Amino acid sequence: MRTLVEHIYRNESMLTKKQKELLEYIQSYQTKSGVTPSYEEMKAALNLKSKSGIHRLVIALEERGFVRRLAHKARALEVIKDAISTLKVSEKTNKNIIVGDFTGSNKDENNKLSTLPLLGKIAAGTPIEAIQHNDSSVDVPKEMMPIGESYALTVEGESMINEGIYDGDTVLIKKTNLVENGDIAVALIDDSEATLKRIRKKGQSIALESANPIYETRILSSHRVKIQGKLIGLLRKY
Repeated sequence: MRTLVEHIYRNESMLTKKQKELLEYIQSYQTKSGVTPSYEEMKAALNLKSKSGIHRLVIALEERGFVRRLAHKARALEVIKDAISTLKVSEKTNKNIIVGDFTGSNKDENNKLSTLPLLGKIAAGTPIEAIQHNDSSVDVPKEMMPIGESYALTVEGESMINEGIYDGDTVLIKKTNLVENGDIAVALIDDSEATLKRIRKKGQSIALESANPIYETRILSSHRVKIQGKLIGLLRKY
């Protein structure tokens, strides 16, 4: 089966459909008028209810390297056209995912692969027992790998499907105990249950947010939660 490597976070060649829609709108508007559309115009074009949604989309595009702000110029965004040409939409699913094209010869692919240990299953749903180590491994493009130790886990459950993370996917995790609010991470609860959730910290509490409305957000005391790593990528087989 064909494997698509889906880059999902900062510095990765991936956009949601809404982000791609905004990127294409900005480029088209600039081509026709020579200036960048206002946030109000962007909001209307994407049929969003508030400009804050546009602000988040622009930040995401900037973080992923698809646009950059021009200093000392109001409303000025530069679209990096080369980035647009590297994108394609996954036609196999209906998810809001844009994936990088990693096609090429087997020889070139082998020279660009890293091998990560596949440590077991991680729950995207109700937490399961802590990660079980085993002897399996998975090949991953080297360009996806950050500096430092990383590992892979198989997703079990559907609590993160609105983030494009499905049951049976393989998530790539950078080993770290430091995450920012909004990062998706592996959380170990009470040293016994491991789960994949979006992390929100407030005071002495940590919220473990799902990306599926049928699953509730869990709020726990910070001493009960240990961060085991941060999500950096996703592998899927069709």
